[in-house]
Amino acid sequence: MLTPKRILAIETSGRFGSVATLAGDLDGVKSLGQIALPETQRTAQSLAPTIQELLISTDWSPRKVSLVAVAVGPGSFTGLRIGVTTAKAFAYAIGAEVVGVDTLEAIATQTPEAESPLWTIIDAQRQELFAAKFETTGGNELRRVGETMILSQSAWLEGLQPGDRVTGPALKKLLGRLPAEVAVSREDLWQPMAHAVGEVAWRRYRAGERDDIWKLAPVYLRPSAAEEKRLS
Repeated sequence: MLTPKRILAIETSGRFGSVATLAGDLDGVKSLGQIALPETQRTAQSLAPTIQELLISTDWSPRKVSLVAVAVGPGSFTGLRIGVTTAKAFAYAIGAEVVGVDTLEAIATQTPEAESPLWTIIDAQRQELFAAKFETTGGNELRRVGETMILSQSAWLEGLQPGDRVTGPALKKLLGRLPAEVAVSREDLWQPMAHAVGEVAWRRYRAGERDDIWKLAPVYLRPSAAEEKRLS
């Protein structure tokens, strides 16, 4: 039998991170609180104090958390590493379960439902994008269409079809180049947020999916520039 869970969600895949608390049960999941990480501090400095602040405001002790959700990528190498490491350490310390969440799926979850296909994109640097395509099923649930791709900006733009919807933080650089027949989600929904990470994690958890705390790792999709230089 599925028992209710108190969820701590962590999102540090990009420039603007956040943490959230949620309550999950058989009826779904409810967001209880969310705090954005300070933009004036590095994620490594601000993440633990912000989690502490959020737990206090939710009136939870750390041991009341029973499930830790964390964005595992794609995204910033440093941000993902900090977020995943923190999630694993926190879960291990209190005996909680852990679920990793795809950043692009979290972004898609924030977008209002519609029948047309949805593209989510994150800046992959080098004039490239991390991109994933989703569609809404008959049960109003998101379904990924194919795997996450690394595409040049021009290739992604050329592949858009009339009626497609687009969202994600990479739109800040591409908004002026989008075809007129493509629908753009609201700008306040482009950035992945911790509450969406928690929602996706709860869907996975209800479906019986779990992650091994020892094996959970960031999903970078490609080597860092430093690793590529070392291997060349």
